[in-house]
Amino acid sequence: MQSLNGISNSYPKSTLITGRNDPQLAEALTKISPEAQKKTRAKAQDFEAMFLNSMFSQMTTGVKGEGPFGDTTGTGAWRSMLTDEYSKSFAKSGGIGISNDVFRTLILQQANRAG
Repeated sequence: MQSLNGISNSYPKSTLITGRNDPQLAEALTKISPEAQKKTRAKAQDFEAMFLNSMFSQMTTGVKGEGPFGDTTGTGAWRSMLTDEYSKSFAKSGGIGISNDVFRTLILQQANRAG
């Protein structure tokens, strides 16, 4: 069975997205090529990473003191790069579920256009 997110098991593809059977998504996935599915999954993860980056940036904006999130000279650029990498890593490892919903929506839209 084809896998999403590099996970391969005996569950239907749709179960990997929502945690429950989703016949509408399962049907839509049959209309979309594996390459397009992979590209759509990557775009959905990128979107979640952007959201998480914004959230993590807001969390560290007011932090003062020493260390990587302190308020010393030069930490602004470093902090930005660190939160960017944190958000990408977090989204790639499952994130908070935004990418799953974005992926589902994009797949359904692509399937509707494919007819």
